[in-house]
Amino acid sequence: MPRLWEQHCCPPLLPTADMGELGRYPLGSYLSINIGYAPHSAADARALAEQFRRDALADGRFRMVSGAEDAWPEPGADTVDDTSVLAFDLEDSNPLDGDLDNVDVFHELGLRSLLPTYNTRNAAGCGCLDTEDTGLTAYGRDLIGVLNEVGVFADGSHCSVRTGLDIARVSTVPMIYSHSNFAALHAHPRNITDDQARACAETGGVIGINGVGIFLGHNAPDEGAERVRAMADHIAYGAELVGIEHIGIGSDYSFDADEFNAMLADSPESFSEEYTRYGQLQWTPPEDFLGESGFPGLNQVLAERGFSDADRAAVFGGNFARVARKVWH
Repeated sequence: MPRLWEQHCCPPLLPTADMGELGRYPLGSYLSINIGYAPHSAADARALAEQFRRDALADGRFRMVSGAEDAWPEPGADTVDDTSVLAFDLEDSNPLDGDLDNVDVFHELGLRSLLPTYNTRNAAGCGCLDTEDTGLTAYGRDLIGVLNEVGVFADGSHCSVRTGLDIARVSTVPMIYSHSNFAALHAHPRNITDDQARACAETGGVIGINGVGIFLGHNAPDEGAERVRAMADHIAYGAELVGIEHIGIGSDYSFDADEFNAMLADSPESFSEEYTRYGQLQWTPPEDFLGESGFPGLNQVLAERGFSDADRAAVFGGNFARVARKVWH
């Protein structure tokens, strides 16, 4: 199994979150974890980042991200492969509190990826659930410029179609979709169009395929193997559409699945019917796509479909690492 670059997963957004759960990923991985989204203030997200840093470093199996070379050393370089590299992402720009100087503050704490919008319109632009799509605002365009300047991925996941296309147009460095699948294979507003994928690839960026049941069309509790095969379908589709060098993994695994499902049940007005009508959401845990659950994992499924060792290594980490070397400072 190649080394793993996991571009987005979600611990409980609570100071009591157990960083030890990240040990379910193999040592030597790069792990980007969420520290906040639309409901959070800068103080909320900063407190979580500081607590997560303390707990992860105290665990001993993790170290905080510095540069791209440390996160993913080139083959043959001196490596520290007995620890995993931890970085943070924000799933919305609201935790910046409207102050773009906060990008640098969060970058110092370990932020390496940020989405302008989470599902619905905010000061930066439109989300994937908005019925009217006006794209990035002037503030949103300024935000992309600051992300480029500081060295943080500009991420189009959860954004509207036009917002995603605007990110690709405005960014002067590669953009990413950290955890987005293809609408052509499964029509869901959270999945991206072929035009979005092509625009991302034209910047030199990468699209991370996720394992969420409602975005794959396999949301039953007993469909773990089907979800892994569907992830492989999206990888194959993306490789054909934009090239294997633009596809990666961002599983969107939620370590707080019960809490998220409770939120869906308690606050259905916050999500469209495309989220709520499926009942309990199902995620693909690392054990499933790593092949530790009694059925073929993603590496085996891709190998059986003819993807070479080099192709699989690129998808499992090399592609996001290449883009990090171009974006991060």
